[in-house]
This record gives sequence, C-alpha cells and structure tokens, in this order.
Amino acid sequence: MKVGLYFGSFNPIHHGHLIIANYILQHTDIKQVWFVVSPQNPLKPASSLLNEYHRLYLVQLAIEGENGFKASDIEFKLPKPSYTVDTLAYLQEKYPTYEFSIIMGSDSFQNLPKWKNYQWLIQHYSIFVYRRPEHEKLPEYPGAKDVHILNAPLLPISSTDIRKDIKEGRSIRYLVPEAVRKEIERNGYYH
Repeated sequence: MKVGLYFGSFNPIHHGHLIIANYILQHTDIKQVWFVVSPQNPLKPASSLLNEYHRLYLVQLAIEGENGFKASDIEFKLPKPSYTVDTLAYLQEKYPTYEFSIIMGSDSFQNLPKWKNYQWLIQHYSIFVYRRPEHEKLPEYPGAKDVHILNAPLLPISSTDIRKDIKEGRSIRYLVPEAVRKEIERNGYYH
C-alpha cells in the first residue's frame, strides 16, 4: 500500500492541512495519508507546543470518519527530537510491505539540506511537495528518487495565527474543524 507521511506539529491542525491531505488522496496514487504528529521538531522551538497527546487527539477529531486518513503517534515512541530519517527506518521495519512517501511544503523542501541524512532520504523515498507562497523557487537535488510538485489549493491559514487569535480572544470558527474548535475551547488550549 502507498502511504503518504504528512509530518508536522499540527499545533493545532486546521483546514489547510486537511485540504492538502485530501488533494493528495484525490490527485496522486497515494492510498492513505498518515498525519505524523511530531512531539518535537528539531528545527522549531518546543516552548509553543501543546502537549503531543492533546495535538494527536485534535488530529483524530479532525479526521474522524475519513477512511484515507490516519493519525500517527509513531514519533512518540522514538527518541526526541524526531528526525524523519529515523522515523522512516522504524516504519519500514514495522510495515515492510508498505511504500512510504513524504509530503511537505515547498518551504520545507527548500530547507532539506538542514535535515539529518537528507541525501539518503531523497534517494530512497518519493517526495510530494505542495507549493507555498514566498517559497516558489524550488531547488534541484541531484540523485533525488522521485519529486512530485503539486499545485494543491492553499488556504492562507497558519497554526501560529490560530494560536494568536485564541490568545487575543478572536474566534477560530471555520479555521479548524468544529470538533477541534470545541475541544480547544473546552480545555482552554493556547490561552
């Protein structure tokens, strides 16, 4: 089975994430998209992160009833910070018959040289890149196995802006799935 791994903090998950994941399911040969919740991204500060189990639960709420989506806590079991190359090695061992691909924005694609063992990653895994504004120019990586550039519909929504809206008392209705909004409000997350 072809599985697209959509790595992220999902702090919190929002409609922009879901639209990209759905686009990949509808327009590529990927059969499932796994939202891999990263407990700690080595390239981002951990201080602004909601607890990883709360973020995982928000992802589960957001994708409830969607057969092609799965919330994954695989990186919770691995050493922190999480490195994609280590996660893939673990997943390949656990699911030897699956064919994994990486889903990322063009901003992350531009930053690949900062990733641990990025050359090995691009030689062994297909990468699906969705374009993001201000990150249009994409580098070429010699030896890359398979890079697919997607023109997925993008919403200018960011988790950072959502957290700011919450802190400042503005509504996040329509930015996140309703079940996610209710859970955030019920628990007072991001205040």
